[in-house]
Amino acid sequence: MSPRSFLAAALAFSFLTTGCVAGTTGASESSASDQPFEGEVEFWTINLKKNYSAYIDGLIAAYQKQHPKVTVNWVDVPGTESATKLLAAVASGDVPDAVNVNSIELGRFVPSLEPLDAYFGTAELADFQPNLVEPLRTGGKLYAVPWYNGGAPVAMYRKSVMGKVGFDPEKPPTSYDEALALADKVHDQAKVHGFNALPDHNTLRYYGIELISADKKKAAFNTPDALAVLEKFKKSYDAEGIAPGAVSKDTRNLPQTLDNGQIAFKATANAAELLNLQKNAPDVYQDLAVTPPVRMKEGGYLLLAQQAFAIPRASKQKKAAAEFIKYFTNGVNQLAFCKIVPIYPSTVSSAKDPFFTDVTGSDPMSVARSVIVKGLPELKYVPIGTAKDAELGELLSEEVRAFITGTKTAKEALDTAEKRWNDALA
Repeated sequence: MSPRSFLAAALAFSFLTTGCVAGTTGASESSASDQPFEGEVEFWTINLKKNYSAYIDGLIAAYQKQHPKVTVNWVDVPGTESATKLLAAVASGDVPDAVNVNSIELGRFVPSLEPLDAYFGTAELADFQPNLVEPLRTGGKLYAVPWYNGGAPVAMYRKSVMGKVGFDPEKPPTSYDEALALADKVHDQAKVHGFNALPDHNTLRYYGIELISADKKKAAFNTPDALAVLEKFKKSYDAEGIAPGAVSKDTRNLPQTLDNGQIAFKATANAAELLNLQKNAPDVYQDLAVTPPVRMKEGGYLLLAQQAFAIPRASKQKKAAAEFIKYFTNGVNQLAFCKIVPIYPSTVSSAKDPFFTDVTGSDPMSVARSVIVKGLPELKYVPIGTAKDAELGELLSEEVRAFITGTKTAKEALDTAEKRWNDALA
């Protein structure tokens, strides 16, 4: 998917079917030390050629000039076909040498990927933000290196509505409990729904609730604390602090949104939503106060996904692929990409550039950039860590919707979700 699509869809789960990818072993494997730094490197990205050819072609040309023995063959794969094509490549043994992978999908491909520790040592990883590198390890081994992400979340408040309830943008809610209380207050006093979110597996994380056992074999979220979270959201939903359309399964097209003026705020959101508001609802955009979002119980913010690069185990050009990935993802090149598309880097040096640190202006996008950059060091990417993360998330959401609409009690919803998780993990 394109960087802009990636940002806009950051709260959505992968559309892909689940299942592990078998590893590829045999004569095609070789170690870091016995491969020449030359030859053709097949390099895959996801849906970038249409809008960003000049940037990527420029990087490839510059790299090949520096390394005349290396030819980089760039293959851009449509977003809807990226996993299918990689699955087919792994099955056939004819794999790309460097491949762009969405972190949500990384777990299912790990068995067919090359551990990168022999290619990316401490020095090579020094400029990457550690909080983005560590989640890409499985069993102590590094299977991908980070590229770009949607940045830290922000919060958005409609000043024309929030002014009626004495809201101070310098003191926004710092927890979901505070956001729920504010939502109820907004509906009581301003007769506008507060926000449109229901608790999902990521919300439970914000409350400090573990989702899965350490061995990744059992659900761990069915606790009194989780039941209490569901009850809090149900109470706000019944009081219309949470908009009625929040129970819709299609979270990208909810009936009540900031765009149509039927909710007052979003306590945590991806900044890319501001681009849509600026284009489709300019009056709402100009009415927004952008602030830091709610925080996790232990502090920091949850990053829902990041784009990364991996090397298939069957590649015959692992060393050359690793060297090109180092170049492609270095701080200078990530900064250049961030200047042409609203994404955020995984490198510390990029985030320290004046482009991010010397942000001026009071418009929502400018304020959002400042909020995001300050939040980057506090980002936490904590996937469920299975090959079925997307499926598990939706299974829990289905049961939460059943509870919110009155079909089940909170206990019944959590009991059913727990069983469905355990069945899927078995």
